[in-house]
Amino acid sequence: MKLSTRARYGMRLMLVLAQHYGEKPVFLKDIAKSEEISEKYLSLIMIPLRASGLVNSSRGAYGGYSLGREPDRINLKEIMDVLEGDSCLVDCVKDPSVCRRVSTCVSRDVWSIIGERIADTLRGMTLADLVGKTRARADGEIMSNI
Repeated sequence: MKLSTRARYGMRLMLVLAQHYGEKPVFLKDIAKSEEISEKYLSLIMIPLRASGLVNSSRGAYGGYSLGREPDRINLKEIMDVLEGDSCLVDCVKDPSVCRRVSTCVSRDVWSIIGERIADTLRGMTLADLVGKTRARADGEIMSNI
């Protein structure tokens, strides 16, 4: 299983917005520069994030992007659902009618369990958690350099 670039970059974009939560809106060009991601690509990722309400935008000289809610109220599953769609690993888990072996297939049980664990992990982590981890790593790196 592999996440798309859209999901990985989108998560990084959301983390930057979370790090700046409560400050002035952030310009997309500044996020693109700091994260070394194409501004054009980020603008495409931003469309569904805005449509979902996870991100707000404002125009003008003091415009830019900000989170639609507090970082501790946005879990990672919400972000992944917007960027990746349904997180079901195989079609038969979501829709048993696509396979006639559903009742006897133990592989389906494995995919179902793995999918639920991934979903539970993502639901259990918020952007605030990631901000905290980022700050802890930065502090640790500073301390290890002394």
